[in-house]
Amino acid sequence: MSQTADTLVGVVAESKRRSLIVDLLVRLVKEKPLGTIGGVIVLLLLITGIFANFLAPYGFNEFIAGSFLKAPSAQHILGTDNVGRDILSRIIYGARVSMIVGLAAASIDVLVATIIGTISGLIGGKFDLVVQRFVDAFMCFPGLILLVVLMSLLGSGMLQVILVLGFVWGIGGSRIVRGAVIGIKENVYVEAARAIGCSTSKLITRHILPNIMAPIIILFTIAVGGIILAEASLSFLGYGIPPPTPSWGGMLSGAGRYYMLLAPWMVIWPGLALTIVVFGINMLGDAMRDLLDPRLRGGVGRYGGVNVKKLAVKGKSKSE
Repeated sequence: MSQTADTLVGVVAESKRRSLIVDLLVRLVKEKPLGTIGGVIVLLLLITGIFANFLAPYGFNEFIAGSFLKAPSAQHILGTDNVGRDILSRIIYGARVSMIVGLAAASIDVLVATIIGTISGLIGGKFDLVVQRFVDAFMCFPGLILLVVLMSLLGSGMLQVILVLGFVWGIGGSRIVRGAVIGIKENVYVEAARAIGCSTSKLITRHILPNIMAPIIILFTIAVGGIILAEASLSFLGYGIPPPTPSWGGMLSGAGRYYMLLAPWMVIWPGLALTIVVFGINMLGDAMRDLLDPRLRGGVGRYGGVNVKKLAVKGKSKSE
């Protein structure tokens, strides 16, 4: 009996390891329909950004003779702008800009937040007090004004936008990581690792980080949408991606505002693309938070839907 129970536990553990990603995707589709829609939108954004050169009918800065301020038509599905550039092509290339800025800045955000939050939460004491007062003081500044000041000092450009947004978001996001670290650093396995002389670096990499990956993943997914929106705001104000590189926020500014009554399609389509993408990312991030939060998994855990009878039969056959 004991041997069968041990075999069953091993089969369950093997099933968990094997179907981690598959199970997460299945639960996303079954339990979170809005999250599934958000995932599809994010997937389309990635595909559009990667294959922009093949999907765009024209170059992002290609001037088409005789096509100034043309309304949407069969030749130009979304119309043209005030200098004769195809708006659909510019939106497609703008998706690449949003994808690069969103993913790169969110990665820096997670890195900065993890470093600050982990060290601050693990060490604690006066060090944690000083670090958190610095974070409090930093978060007191209005976000948009702080971004504008930093961009005016560094200059406009994609690299500058990525660095500024990544570090600003990371300092604020360190609170989330710090809270997760404080929640687990008093657990028995952490105390046991300290007792056997485990170094701080090994303690962090082997015991702390693996157990806070869920909030880190959630922090990343939620940050992408906010960073894309912040980049559009900076580009709209003239501090983000410089022309002629297409940015959805930049397309809403300048000529877009000047010709918005004469050619409303110049601002409708970039604004709609920005709205849909940010909505999709936020819905996916919200769904991932619910799926990865252990407090929302129920009493039988995340794999409560595993067919126990099937696993029992499999375990019995293995024991025989």
